[in-house]
Amino acid sequence: MINQERLVNAFLEYVQISSPTKKEGEFARHITKILTEIGFEVTVDDAGEKLGCDTGNVIAKMKGNTGGAPILFSCHMDTVSPGENIKPIIKDGVIYSDGTTILGGDDKAGIAAIVEAIKVIKENQMPHGDLEIVFSIFEEGGLHGAKNLNYDEIHAKHAFVLDSGGDPGQVIVQGPAQDKLDFKVIGRPAHAGVAPEEGISAIMVASEAIANMTLLRIDAETTANIGRIEGGTVTNIVAPECVVKAEARSLDNDKLAKQSAHMVECFEKAAEKFGAKVECEVARMYSAFNVATDAAIVKNVFAACEAVGLKPFTASSGGGSDTNVFNANGIMAVNLGIGERKPHTLEEHLHIVDLVNASKLVLEIIKQYA
Repeated sequence: MINQERLVNAFLEYVQISSPTKKEGEFARHITKILTEIGFEVTVDDAGEKLGCDTGNVIAKMKGNTGGAPILFSCHMDTVSPGENIKPIIKDGVIYSDGTTILGGDDKAGIAAIVEAIKVIKENQMPHGDLEIVFSIFEEGGLHGAKNLNYDEIHAKHAFVLDSGGDPGQVIVQGPAQDKLDFKVIGRPAHAGVAPEEGISAIMVASEAIANMTLLRIDAETTANIGRIEGGTVTNIVAPECVVKAEARSLDNDKLAKQSAHMVECFEKAAEKFGAKVECEVARMYSAFNVATDAAIVKNVFAACEAVGLKPFTASSGGGSDTNVFNANGIMAVNLGIGERKPHTLEEHLHIVDLVNASKLVLEIIKQYA
């Protein structure tokens, strides 16, 4: 029942409307018009005002015609760079960009799949419960749109986020928490050729700290990385300051706290050893989630997959998504695979069959909850 031609054309249209992070306004207006024409009541919240974006989250609601429980579908509207003036190309059943930009399937493939499924529901007057949609802003770089969503507006207790690169049928039931760690080492400048012993090299302190850290793959659930180092001025001055930016992630909140504390301790000990000062800032970006594999939401997705001929399987993710934030706000959520390939790269592409299957799955999930 999914209209493949209409679905593909909608996706091509969506990706050609530029929506870089914090500048999702044009696309938000476009998708608001479409949802309104379908029959949704659409509002835009004030998250954009709080975050300095040109629009807020798009929230859409449609009353059901059965007594089924309300369900939520969600995707993010923003895309990473380079994501402006996208020129999609179809070759052998696969959609690419022209190679100068990303494609934007992350996450407009999910948006297209949801919209097409609901068009089919409306056109065929199919039974459905209350439907809610959140198309969020500023997901890339911190899940900020979902964090600033007014959850009083959301009544669904089950949410389906379409934002995973896995095959349709993949159900992400675990996602990690993430800490952002910022360190600033304050040393003492001195002439590097005349009196270097009078200085304290902030770069040396940072190097000592990093050398003593356990990093990258910590265990099966935990990772940590030093992402950026900036320090010093010129070669003949002992570096007075050094800034280090890092992250840590874990599927276990306690393990994450332990790893972040370890990284802080390494900097504090190094600073003490050299007589420097260090400023440490640890910010929890989002919490981990773990949905039981026998939970009703997972069983319903599995049943929907089997009904449309997809092989369902559960998986864990190493990255964060709006799924983390929904779960933290009391909405049980899973992230569904929609076939995004090589997202965030110029080689990003999407198989049309995966786009169609993702839309079929949304349609069947709606039926399961009707």
